[in-house]
Amino acid sequence: MIPQGTQHIGNLIRWERRNNQFDLFCQGGRVRIYVLAPDLIRVRATPGEEFGPDESWAVVKSDWDGAAVDVSETARGISLSTEKLRLEIGKQPLRLRFYDAQGGLLSADEDARGMGWQDGAPVAYFVLPDDEHILGLGEKVGPLDKRDHKWEMWNTDAHPRHLPTTDPMYESYPIYLGLRPGLGYARFFDNTWRSHFDFGYSEPGVFRYDAAGGELNYYFIYGPTPAAILDRYTELTGRMPLPPRWALGHHQCRWSYYPESRVREIAEGLRRRNLPTDVIYLDIDYMDGYRVFTWDKERFPDPARLIADLREQGFRIVTIIDPGVKVDEEYYVYREGLARGYFCRKPDGTPFVGPVWPGDAVFPDFTHPEVRRWWGDLHRELVEIGVAGIWDDMNEPSVFGGVNWTMDEDVIHYDNGHETPHSKSHNVYGMLMARATREGLERLRPNERPFVLTRAAYAGVQRYAAVWMGDNSSWWEHLWLAMPMCMSVGMAGQPFVGVDIGGFSDDCTPELYARWVQLGAFMPFCRTHSALDTRDQEPWAFGPETERIARKYLELRYRLLPYTYTLFWEASQTGAPIMRPLAYAYPDDPIVYDISDQFLWGDAFLVAPIYQENMPHRAVYLPAGRWIDYWTEDVHTGPAWIVAEAPLDTLPLYVRAGSIIPIGPVMQYTDEKPLDPLTLEIYGGDAGHFVLYEDDGLTMAYREGMWATTKFIYKEGDGEVVLTVGERQGRYRPAPRRIVVRFHGWSTTPTSVMLDGRPVDATFDPATKVVSVSWQDDGRPHQLMIRS
Repeated sequence: MIPQGTQHIGNLIRWERRNNQFDLFCQGGRVRIYVLAPDLIRVRATPGEEFGPDESWAVVKSDWDGAAVDVSETARGISLSTEKLRLEIGKQPLRLRFYDAQGGLLSADEDARGMGWQDGAPVAYFVLPDDEHILGLGEKVGPLDKRDHKWEMWNTDAHPRHLPTTDPMYESYPIYLGLRPGLGYARFFDNTWRSHFDFGYSEPGVFRYDAAGGELNYYFIYGPTPAAILDRYTELTGRMPLPPRWALGHHQCRWSYYPESRVREIAEGLRRRNLPTDVIYLDIDYMDGYRVFTWDKERFPDPARLIADLREQGFRIVTIIDPGVKVDEEYYVYREGLARGYFCRKPDGTPFVGPVWPGDAVFPDFTHPEVRRWWGDLHRELVEIGVAGIWDDMNEPSVFGGVNWTMDEDVIHYDNGHETPHSKSHNVYGMLMARATREGLERLRPNERPFVLTRAAYAGVQRYAAVWMGDNSSWWEHLWLAMPMCMSVGMAGQPFVGVDIGGFSDDCTPELYARWVQLGAFMPFCRTHSALDTRDQEPWAFGPETERIARKYLELRYRLLPYTYTLFWEASQTGAPIMRPLAYAYPDDPIVYDISDQFLWGDAFLVAPIYQENMPHRAVYLPAGRWIDYWTEDVHTGPAWIVAEAPLDTLPLYVRAGSIIPIGPVMQYTDEKPLDPLTLEIYGGDAGHFVLYEDDGLTMAYREGMWATTKFIYKEGDGEVVLTVGERQGRYRPAPRRIVVRFHGWSTTPTSVMLDGRPVDATFDPATKVVSVSWQDDGRPHQLMIRS
């Protein structure tokens, strides 16, 4: 059915080529195609004769080298071919069909409708094959595969609680991956207006996209693997910079820890109970009447001394900052912003005023570069007294009681001088606040890596901040929901993601917290958080057994930091998610698309949390290959379903055969002691390799070559195993340490252990079936050979 007010693109009238840009002049509008790379094609369409300004808040790379394009034409169409893609352009009417180089159809416009406009706003219809799975889309509820649902992109304070069916949420990532056996692609729609993605929900077999304004503007990315897609996508939109290593530790938060004595009590409790933690948060009650960039002098009379004292204990402080600036003539932030015209304006030119925590407030216009710089510089006092990171909250932006709980859509933004309505800039407001914050921290502390956490986001936010999934609840459903939500955000190019451990709203139970902290230990962003007037949510609040379980898994997280930090480095280089759906590594296995409750932690681990009450076991799917139970060392061969026994203190956890896992000693905070020894846990049964990345974990020196990588290669066969250690690369030199190598899965004492051709001492533990060898790390290449 074709709605009234629809303008179709119509037939192709003529076309022009300018290098790798192809302009298609049609009856109902104009289409421009850019062949940017062999696996990347951009499509723009406008109903008029000219395109609008070519600007983007998400895209950072525009200087593409292009690709060799073979062009051919017939009476029926035009063919554009690269070494990886072929785009077939039908003429009557204009329709686009994307193929891989082998002729496999990746995606096609729907024949009947294709692209067009509904009341002047873009709409497009695509064929949705029966066997195509839809991943990505970022912060969305429901299962991992997003087909057969309709999704909206409009950043929303999901007030007061979100349900497993709530949409939209706090963040918008208008990118999806379409995956079928042997075929994979993505479309990124770079349009910041409110938009909808209908994957066969309203009409089986059809994907419908529409936006409330702007152009039809998408990037078509060929894989075929999810890894290749995300590598190219994050080259386009930017990659996560390496965070400070302390940000990978455990964060403890509550609305709110105050006064100062309560913060000190929390810190003392964490250290006395040996619960590894790096960060304590200060929520809105540290401020003077919720005025951002101020302190309540009664609750926090000397914040600099507090922060310094906690730093001596190994803690860093992160403070919350909201965008709403209290309307108060005596308040310097309000006076400065008002005098300079820095706040969002109504159509009549007066500042938009809306109620949030401080009462009536105005909101900075972060689309203006001067405003972003001003806002970033406002963090100076916080930085000078030692605040380590900033938590940007309420930045959808949330406005109490407003239409859809946000500011009016006709509010005016600077928008690079175009003076456009809020309906265009709404979805990027939070990301631009995070950008302003990060850039301010970079100026104020230029040699130290910033840490910014943001609630609202848009595609490209990975360049500026970590994200979490907003105000969840202490429900078992939300424990389950954390997995597909965070995986979907990772598959949208943002690897630094997490949820509030234990749930934000309502009262958590000991069992729920125990299961949630097991999951949280394997989330990129690991933070416990809870709301005002709810039960205390520190680990010891739930009794000795839960505290012991929390300690066990936080210690495991900290021991795995060498492995996890390397995953973050990989993400900063390739865009690879850290918390990965099974479909990321096994896209040709049809079973994995129905699995939303398991994930991969890098290449080595498969994690299958318990998310139901009173459930001491669960079914676990193991993909192809050999998998070793982390706790029992039992070996399983996939693909197979197994039943995992999981009493309350056990997280079902499996290691892929051939994995080399670097671990360190237990620490109470990430820089408590040097990485000594560096232990390599090697799980046999297959060949494997691992590249360990190291740097100082704090400064920007890694950008100047102060980093180190060491490659480890493991092979086995003919009764022997061989570990090859590559020469350390880069200019960073770790502190003196020993390397300890632990080979799992041995049944007898080795007959021969040789390091660089010479016998070396080794130990064999028959109880754990582990052979151990150690030597002083000198950064040089070595070969370790063991015969059974």
